[in-house]
Amino acid sequence: MLDHGKTSKRKFKAEVVQLLDILARSLYTNKEIFIRELLSNASDALEKMRFEMERNRDVIDENLPLEIRITCDPDTRSLIISDTGIGMNDEEIIANLGTIAKSGSSEFIAQFSESDNEDVSSLIGKFGVGFYSVFMAAERVIVESRSYRPDERAVSWISSGSGSYEVTATEDPQVRGTRIRVELKEDDHRFSDPEIVKNIVKTHSNFLTYPVYINDEKANTIAALWKKSRKDITKDQYAEFYKFISHDTNDPFETIHISVDAPIQFDSIIFIPSKTDIFFNMQRKIPGLDLYARRILIQHGYEGLIPEWLGFLRGMVDSEDLPLNISRETLQENRVIGKIRQTIERHLLSELSKMADQDPERYRTFWTEFGSHLKLGVQDFANRDKIIPLLRFNHSHHETRDELISLDDYIDGMPGDQKEIYYAFGSSLEALIRKPHLEIFTTKEIDVLFLYEPMDEFILNTIGSYKDHTLRSVELADPASLESIETQESTDEKPSDEEIDEKIFGDFLARIKNILGDRITEARISKRLAESPCCLVNPEGELTSSMQRIMQVVSQETVVPKRILEINPDNSFIKNLLSIHEKDPTDTFIVHAVELMYDGALVEEGFMTEPHTLNERIRAVLYDAAHLHEGSSD
Repeated sequence: MLDHGKTSKRKFKAEVVQLLDILARSLYTNKEIFIRELLSNASDALEKMRFEMERNRDVIDENLPLEIRITCDPDTRSLIISDTGIGMNDEEIIANLGTIAKSGSSEFIAQFSESDNEDVSSLIGKFGVGFYSVFMAAERVIVESRSYRPDERAVSWISSGSGSYEVTATEDPQVRGTRIRVELKEDDHRFSDPEIVKNIVKTHSNFLTYPVYINDEKANTIAALWKKSRKDITKDQYAEFYKFISHDTNDPFETIHISVDAPIQFDSIIFIPSKTDIFFNMQRKIPGLDLYARRILIQHGYEGLIPEWLGFLRGMVDSEDLPLNISRETLQENRVIGKIRQTIERHLLSELSKMADQDPERYRTFWTEFGSHLKLGVQDFANRDKIIPLLRFNHSHHETRDELISLDDYIDGMPGDQKEIYYAFGSSLEALIRKPHLEIFTTKEIDVLFLYEPMDEFILNTIGSYKDHTLRSVELADPASLESIETQESTDEKPSDEEIDEKIFGDFLARIKNILGDRITEARISKRLAESPCCLVNPEGELTSSMQRIMQVVSQETVVPKRILEINPDNSFIKNLLSIHEKDPTDTFIVHAVELMYDGALVEEGFMTEPHTLNERIRAVLYDAAHLHEGSSD
């Protein structure tokens, strides 16, 4: 122990010198982190003091309030951080400030060496080296401390971070605790500005257990709600907390408060915003939840806490099982983060499922804003079975976008002998209603899910089947299997179609194939059309037209894929065209009409690549229509 007034000059351990050199030469872009680290140390000292007082130890200044005070003095370019915590004697101050804690000096240095001189703010504090970050901004640091033990004298520690320090036994401070005076470098004088320091405290250390005063004004005014019981928190308090951490001016749509003690201890408050992130479709980097350890912000937007498909969530996680001296890259932390993530996913999906069952209208509001995010979750194999029932779709039995159903709702409304779940993709509700492939479903009164976003088909293809029902596009549906489904419409008596002369119609189909050549694989009678004259069908029966278009964009191909052209013999236009063909198979009107009919089908499928030819054919047909053959049928 040092005698009163005696000064001991010492050199830092080699590892400290190496660390200080790293901090001095690093391209460190977040110097303010040193304030977070000093406040974290002060909070730890106060917590230890509280523990000692609860054990009824003999302590000095037992009535001294447990608090942290910051004094900013721009005139002297200094910053003072003091606490009324456990304090240190000369031996403790040498042990704590003269060497790096065993928690990882070599690990920190190795981690920094691999970081390509990037901002190391996520590493400071995780290895017990947080105090030394002060030398990034400090010209000189004076630490004065007095232990809580009555028989201990005060001690001071002074260093400029150049490789050595001085320790002196002193009478100051007169009260228990530690006072750190930071004499700032000229370029870092901003850290003596009270407003700047206040913002730093609110960002990194707002939720410390103990009050933090800046020039006698309390800075940490928002309570750490996650440490309170849910029943003691009002809706307004949750809203205030949400706005503080999210910078959103609106109240949250939903609040989920999670407190878990085992196997991993953590507290979390998660919010669903009222509006989706408008940058979602622009592939903006999606933030995660804020990660705290013992109320200290470790990283804003820590992506490991939630998967990308839950990127719309805002909130935080605080865990006692995430010590500050642990490396983010270690297996130990990955296990902890992984368990926290699984718990968050489970709670969130449970809340959404409860909302969908108990308050469908509220869930519809959620789906309207965040359905696109949730669809991405189908690719999350671990949660797929919980996410699929939460998906919602428009459908043909209710032709507005106000009505949404789940896959379970669809199955509940299916005829008993329907084996597949049918869906159709279109750019709009109007386009879907007029989709030729949908006509047999309308006639049979078979419900069809309506998809509007390109990702929807990918999602349903990923699902494949649900509760033993295959999901199938209307374009790939087998008309024969549809005919076998008994619905109310199929039991009603309906007029039979006129008999088709197979030879005459066969010649007509051959003429169509001859006109279109290798642009189609064949022309055949359609069993899926009720009103439209024709439609295109994929001969492979595997890809829909929309999926083929996407594949073409990916491969940068412009060739129109060869399809089957199906003809509706009951359509009046086809009947008239057949009548013309019977009279004169070489009539040019047939050529113009078939070409135009094919172009119309291409437009319907989104494969029209030469619109100028379409205009030419329209003019040709209009010309022919003005000179109708006397023998044409009406």
